[in-house]
Amino acid sequence: MTEQTHENINFSLAYFTSDRKNSSITVVERANGKTQQINIERLAASEQDQDKAKAIFIGLTPDKKVVLLDPESKKLLFQSHFPEDAFAAHKYTDAHSNRDWFMNDGDKATGNDTLNCGDQGASVTVVENADSMEAKFLKTICVGRGHHQANFSFPSAAHPDTPRQAYISNLKDGTVSVIGNDPEKADYLSVIETIVLCEPEKETGSETVPNNAFPHGLVFSPVSGKVYNLNNGYGTVAVIDPKTHKIEGRFDFKGHSNLFLSPCGRYVFGRGADRKTDKDHVIAKLTILDVLTHEVMDSVNIPDVYISKYFFNPEGSRLYLTTSSSGNDVQKANLKTDALLVFDMSTLPKITCINEVRLGSSSGTLDFAQENSETQLVFSSNGAEGLIVVMDKDGHLLEKIQVGESMPHSRLWGMSLPAI
Repeated sequence: MTEQTHENINFSLAYFTSDRKNSSITVVERANGKTQQINIERLAASEQDQDKAKAIFIGLTPDKKVVLLDPESKKLLFQSHFPEDAFAAHKYTDAHSNRDWFMNDGDKATGNDTLNCGDQGASVTVVENADSMEAKFLKTICVGRGHHQANFSFPSAAHPDTPRQAYISNLKDGTVSVIGNDPEKADYLSVIETIVLCEPEKETGSETVPNNAFPHGLVFSPVSGKVYNLNNGYGTVAVIDPKTHKIEGRFDFKGHSNLFLSPCGRYVFGRGADRKTDKDHVIAKLTILDVLTHEVMDSVNIPDVYISKYFFNPEGSRLYLTTSSSGNDVQKANLKTDALLVFDMSTLPKITCINEVRLGSSSGTLDFAQENSETQLVFSSNGAEGLIVVMDKDGHLLEKIQVGESMPHSRLWGMSLPAI
């Protein structure tokens, strides 16, 4: 009988790297202990097409066809090559459907998506079955201006009458756009409500758009049945009822710049960074909030760490925090930008870090391989070194797979293995 080692675990990963101008995709497959890399053919950008809107990268099918969206015609393209200048928009997946939501933050100066919305705002685009030949463009929807985050409300055991809706925060406007997300309803993929986050006492005394709420941090809890939006400009969290779209309360949550939800739905994590207390060191902050009481249950400070992204393994037993760089020159020099922090979720609401892994460079994104409903492998894209780093569930290093050249941005995601 063959001993089970990490080399015997089959996987298929798409590895994407970019410097914002040139991008590439490599598929890394391991089956029966053998590893192969398949480079998706790259198509150089044409000078004559420089004035055209760049194609939006939507997905990659199991047979390695690139799925692109023409932003002008709204037609999906399926092709064997990948345009080097394709735009990889930020994507939010609705876990309770087959739909992905792609963010368009608008231009930097105004926050407007002038192609789709003129001077009236930016947009989100909805595609179903994105990583397949059945991919279908559904709609581009105009929302508010500026950088977006997305989250989704849905019926739960505790709150079965919660409507299926998408919530899109709009950084420049200081609003949240509510969009119907139930295909059986007349308001499907239409803006139902625009929630104004303005706190007049912190502005000029009247409700205004745009305002200084600067929303960045948006979660829905199936346990409480509420939406929580972090207003960075005010240092508060607005509690929104998805049935009425009313802000039913606010509470202070200063020192945090983003929110995410625990897998059990009971706790909201707040993460932030303190660059002011110590001029030589950035201090990361991680806080646990109970959605039923709005009480802070635990909070930790982590020196010389700037938290970048968060990931949970599929069974929800581990939280992984990637790190990056921020602060003044001295603070940046002291930061552990290659650290990956691993937390045990079984101790909630207590925050328990069980490992700090030094990867050698910052992680772009993570993905996972499961067997028998348990995480066996954790994969990290490390674009600066052109690597995929392979770890076990607790972050112990197992292998580094060289994939390509150094690039500042990277991401990876799991794919279906071809039939053997």
